[in-house]
Amino acid sequence: MQVSVETTSGLERRVTVGVPAEKVDVAVENKLREAQKSVRLDGFRPGKVPMREVKRRFGAAVRNEVLADVMRESFLEAVEQEKLQPAGMPGFEATRNVAGEDLEFVATFEVFPQVEVAAFDAIEVEKPVAEVTDADVDEMIETLRQQRGEFEEVDRAAENGDRVNIDFKGLKDGEAFEGGSAEGQNLELGSGQMIPGFEDGIVGMKAGEEKDIDVTFPEDYQAEELKGQAVVFQIKVNKVEAKALPEVDAEFMKAFGVEDGNMDTFKAEVRKNMERELKNAISGKVKEQVMDGLAGQHEFDLPEALVSQEVDRMRQQMMQQFGGGQQFDASMLPAELFKEQAERSVRLGLVMRAILEKHELQADADRVKTRVEEIASQYEQPEELVNWIYSNPQQLQQIEGAVLEDQVVDLVLESAKVEEKPQPYQDAVKPRDQQQG
Repeated sequence: MQVSVETTSGLERRVTVGVPAEKVDVAVENKLREAQKSVRLDGFRPGKVPMREVKRRFGAAVRNEVLADVMRESFLEAVEQEKLQPAGMPGFEATRNVAGEDLEFVATFEVFPQVEVAAFDAIEVEKPVAEVTDADVDEMIETLRQQRGEFEEVDRAAENGDRVNIDFKGLKDGEAFEGGSAEGQNLELGSGQMIPGFEDGIVGMKAGEEKDIDVTFPEDYQAEELKGQAVVFQIKVNKVEAKALPEVDAEFMKAFGVEDGNMDTFKAEVRKNMERELKNAISGKVKEQVMDGLAGQHEFDLPEALVSQEVDRMRQQMMQQFGGGQQFDASMLPAELFKEQAERSVRLGLVMRAILEKHELQADADRVKTRVEEIASQYEQPEELVNWIYSNPQQLQQIEGAVLEDQVVDLVLESAKVEEKPQPYQDAVKPRDQQQG
């Protein structure tokens, strides 16, 4: 088999492969003989159709089928012979395809880039340092009470935190505008659900009361015609409800898995969950910064085939998140929405692969076991989940992948510039993009 390799541009390769005529012709002949045994044609007994008739009717289709197989097999042999690493599927073109003559075809594809792993000492990481205090536990219990509170109608003026049922109509220059009216809408005051000034204007109103509120739409409001516009809302309050919070009693604790109704046990359980959340939040922030550092350190061409695959994966993921049905074609989502994120993901994947190869890292079995047990501990029958994960290669592979990422992060942190930043629990568990400064 003759093979020549040409670099057309960047990561693209054009491989020309010559395959001996005998290999193709023998395969075609064998396939036609197999077909002859089962071909049924009028005027002939089953299995007795003459070969010339089989060739006349099916020869071209069989040859095309054989060519596809031969090109695929020969391509795999060629890339192994030339020590190439294809990224994505190749495109095939038969440039000489005549029975009795050597086959020649061209395969065009991209290869994986050569990634030189940079030193990690230039990467800077700010690591949050926090602990769960008694006050944090008390605040969390209060949050749990708020989440389980129920609204009850009251006969008084509305206050922040109350829920009101309202009719409203928005007027701009005395005329109603689209989307500015509703009837019987529930609104929790202080939630920030409406534009600035709207909810504040309702505070102090009672059921049955009507009032006009002057507000100005923000300059960055989504509706172009309302940006920065002064409007009047005619408000009618139908009902005022206050939130009644449950007592932290045995029944309340039981809802969170504490059966003995003991306050110390409950607080210990809340603290344990908060500490797990804190650990995961800190780990996630550190990992995010390490990944940012690795992505910024490594510049190289990306295989477009891999980027396209990642874009398609992200499209499908978005469809699942928003409940897109089978009638919705994911390809309708513009690739530009995902391209930057997809390129970062592919770049990091290739960098991680290079680091794993350079440092010969394998998923640490003990860390995998610990991760599996941590996941299982959140379920009622953890032993069953542990057994299921270990018997499910796909699930186990995902966990091993996550552990390997953690091992790479640890490796980077050994050399990176790490600055510890003490902060309260609430700040430490907030996503990075929600933190001040």
